[in-house]
Amino acid sequence: MRELLDDIDRWRGEGRRVALCRVVDLEGSGPRLPGAAMAVSDRGEVSGSVSGGCVEGAVVEEALAMLQGDQGARMVRYGISDDDAFAVGLTCGGTIHLLVAPLDW
Repeated sequence: MRELLDDIDRWRGEGRRVALCRVVDLEGSGPRLPGAAMAVSDRGEVSGSVSGGCVEGAVVEEALAMLQGDQGARMVRYGISDDDAFAVGLTCGGTIHLLVAPLDW
């Protein structure tokens, strides 16, 4: 999480809106453990990682949709049983649960 702070601080100084995405639960095997975090600016800039690359694109899309729609926090999950699991690249066999939330200053 600490590696995100410089980018979050810079984006905040620029007046950007930011979403924080965190792994909050893991069922079976997964690419990153609970606590892994990624920040996304409203310009699509990314800092950190929640999956080591396998679902990052889908998570960025969720974060941007939330920021653009001015919505509140939401839980999302990606798992091998989901129809789009292979489409987003999650092939590890587990399910990851993420909290995607706007950072309000």
